[in-house]
Amino acid sequence: MARKKEYIEEEVIEKAMALFWRKGYETTSMMMLEKEMGINKFSIYSSFGSKDGVFIESIKCYKQKLRQVTDKLKASSNGITGLKQYFYDFIEFSKDSTLRKGCLVTNSVNELNEDTNPKIKEELSKFTNTIRSLFANNLQQEVSFNNSEIEEKADYLIISMFGLASASRVFNDQQLNNYIENIFKSI
Repeated sequence: MARKKEYIEEEVIEKAMALFWRKGYETTSMMMLEKEMGINKFSIYSSFGSKDGVFIESIKCYKQKLRQVTDKLKASSNGITGLKQYFYDFIEFSKDSTLRKGCLVTNSVNELNEDTNPKIKEELSKFTNTIRSLFANNLQQEVSFNNSEIEEKADYLIISMFGLASASRVFNDQQLNNYIENIFKSI
């Protein structure tokens, strides 16, 4: 007879996501995951297969949490103005009291190397492409842009978002505001 789980997977994944977001994928050990998630290694392997499995589920959890910001962008009919608001909204989303954690995906992409599990790379790429598509969709609301310009500007914005996510961990509000304002002067 199989043992009954004494934890809720969504809750332990949310704890794991917070740990990966704070510490990074590489730095996070199984021992740290056990402590943070409040379950033993056997339960982690049984439910998620491996540290990579926990991380992939954490990315999905992060995507769900970010929906409060991405849904607002999806619903926006303000073109560039809506995109600019997304950048400001993201800064607020990434705050953890007085500390900014950046973006879990950006932080993780900065750790990629040739040994990274291809499934992790794929999950991070899917996430990034989804955000880039949102940017392109909002740029289509601007009648002055042709398809080529929309694609080019969507690339510029996703790369700028990576820069903002990394910079948000170090720079102050005024510097981040200046960065966002200058990004959109270029659009």
